[in-house]
Amino acid sequence: MAQATFSVQMDETLKRQFDALCTDFGMNATTAFTIFARAVVRERRIPFPIQASDGTPNAETVAALEEGEEMLRNPSKYKRYATFREAMDEVLHDA
Repeated sequence: MAQATFSVQMDETLKRQFDALCTDFGMNATTAFTIFARAVVRERRIPFPIQASDGTPNAETVAALEEGEEMLRNPSKYKRYATFREAMDEVLHDA
């Protein structure tokens, strides 16, 4: 069977921890990811539960919410558009 490369970027500390654990299991990261991919294909699902976070927004979300609240408090400070197309035309013109 032909081989293909699959590149994954992750936090350096997480990679070191993952590599060490794979070594403890007697395999390397490539074998671990291959086992995971085979399980996903075989079961047609992620083979473990994936849950939403605890609901605590991260700093970027908090900043966006605060910006939205500011826009609601002081709408005259912000430009308004009659249509989405009008807003996009300005965005694309300024790009």
